Amino acid sequence: MANQSKSSLLADHVDMRLVAVDTDDLPADRNTMVRLDPDHPGFRDQDYRDRRNRIAQIALGYKAGEDIPDAPYTQEEHRVWATIWKALLPAHQAHACAEYLEAVERLHLDSDRIPQLREVSEKVRAISGFRLEPVAGLVEPRVFLESLADGAFLCTQYIRHHSTPHYTPEPDVVHEIVGHGVTLACESLAELNRLFGKAVKRTTSAEALDRLSRIYWFTIEFGVLRESGKLKAYGTGLLSSAGELEAMHKADLRELDLEAISGHEYDPTHYQPVLFCASSFEGMFQTLRDFLVRW
Repeated sequence: MANQSKSSLLADHVDMRLVAVDTDDLPADRNTMVRLDPDHPGFRDQDYRDRRNRIAQIALGYKAGEDIPDAPYTQEEHRVWATIWKALLPAHQAHACAEYLEAVERLHLDSDRIPQLREVSEKVRAISGFRLEPVAGLVEPRVFLESLADGAFLCTQYIRHHSTPHYTPEPDVVHEIVGHGVTLACESLAELNRLFGKAVKRTTSAEALDRLSRIYWFTIEFGVLRESGKLKAYGTGLLSSAGELEAMHKADLRELDLEAISGHEYDPTHYQPVLFCASSFEGMFQTLRDFLVRW
């Protein structure tokens, strides 16, 4: 994926797990080794690539139910986390929905160091029953989504390169924890994730999987709603990026219509020009829950 000019605007990442890919070149399992494109910010940094590979080995050797080994983060990588949190904290207060802010309080994430996946998983599991499990990198969309049905969220553990703290071309530990980890500490959002996984398990065609992936993208990843008349975010792709949170106020806001969403095209390499807005958190939850149960 090409570098984006938006990196200077505090842009975060796009979640390539939901983008249609040619799976003929990918194993249909959770253990895909990390390969960096030549235009990746860390491609020419051998130390960074070596650390990425060591962290990937944790996932490759992991078996569900085991304790997750700690990732060997450096002080420089902890500083990247702290830099990102410094931008996110005020952005959350201004733009995040109440349910997200409550979930952040429940997890008590350290703003100065990268929390280990094991620590976050233990807290999330105590709240919603969801567990976080490590993967080496990109996994096939069906594998990723179906895991949600079993209460497992497949997470990367590496952090983006220090040269671009506010941009990453793939999901990293910031997005996984600040976005998905926190929202899974909200029981309502955790339930919706499970229902997505169960719906995907019931799909038998690529077309149906594509429709569900689009709905997941525009709700769980990039969902917005009204709260006391103000636009707020509940989507993880928004909540893990200060730039995305600012940009959402410039988007073309459309009424939450899941049938319309299921056929709506999107470009993951740019700020989303169209977002689908629910009238309230409760309205979003009920609409999405009813749709997924009937799927």
